[in-house]
Amino acid sequence: MGEFSGNVIVVTGASEGIGRALCEALAPQGPRLVLAARNAERLESLASACRAAGAETLVVPCDLEKETECRELIDRTVEHFGRLDTLVANAGRTMWARADEIRDSAVFRSVMELNYFSVVWLTLAALPHLKTTRGRLVPVASVAGLTGVPERSAYCASKHAVIGFFDSLRIELADSGVTVTTVCPDFVVTEIHRRALDAQGHPLGTSPMQEARIMTAEECAALMVPAMAARRRMLITSTRGKLGRVLKLIAPGLIDRIAARAIAERK
Repeated sequence: MGEFSGNVIVVTGASEGIGRALCEALAPQGPRLVLAARNAERLESLASACRAAGAETLVVPCDLEKETECRELIDRTVEHFGRLDTLVANAGRTMWARADEIRDSAVFRSVMELNYFSVVWLTLAALPHLKTTRGRLVPVASVAGLTGVPERSAYCASKHAVIGFFDSLRIELADSGVTVTTVCPDFVVTEIHRRALDAQGHPLGTSPMQEARIMTAEECAALMVPAMAARRRMLITSTRGKLGRVLKLIAPGLIDRIAARAIAERK
């Protein structure tokens, strides 16, 4: 049925956006999906859709900003299914504000807590089980983790941290059979933009993006599935992101201007 038939896959941030779209894309292959997020109602609706498409499901509502709940998510997965094959660390939050306009420095801690520390906690809990199955780690970072982006300083810092952590971990795990596929989406239409924190640490409420001009979550998920199956080292979902990685080395001033224009145009 596919590379992920019978695979036990934990997906965080599964209730919406990329996480939800990824679960829906994987479901026809017949995996065992563990759906994690805070919103139990949305998780249950996703579980129903995934079961109808051919997947087994386990719904685990949890707050990933708590280390104990990260560990409990992995424990419940192994207790229920007896193993763990793939961890997709997708849950996250973002912000939109110039650093010199931020009035509540808790924005930086809040973004880092979910985007970085929860991923580390989940990974440490999952590693013993992934070593047994020679499994996959799939952290969802961002092209913003590859270069600086104005008005996204806290978000960029968290995603740089994710990429650095997994680049190091990949080397450490080289002989274990566990692989790392770091996913770096460009802008994607998801609820994360509406809940982005402003300079006062409050949710924006509306998306600042020109959503008609950016990738959908379903398009992103369609790119992720084959990259995960092939155990690719990194997936960058846009030509702009791929080009930016090279330009940062040979023309850093140019990539700064490209990043500034992308934010100014919100696309």
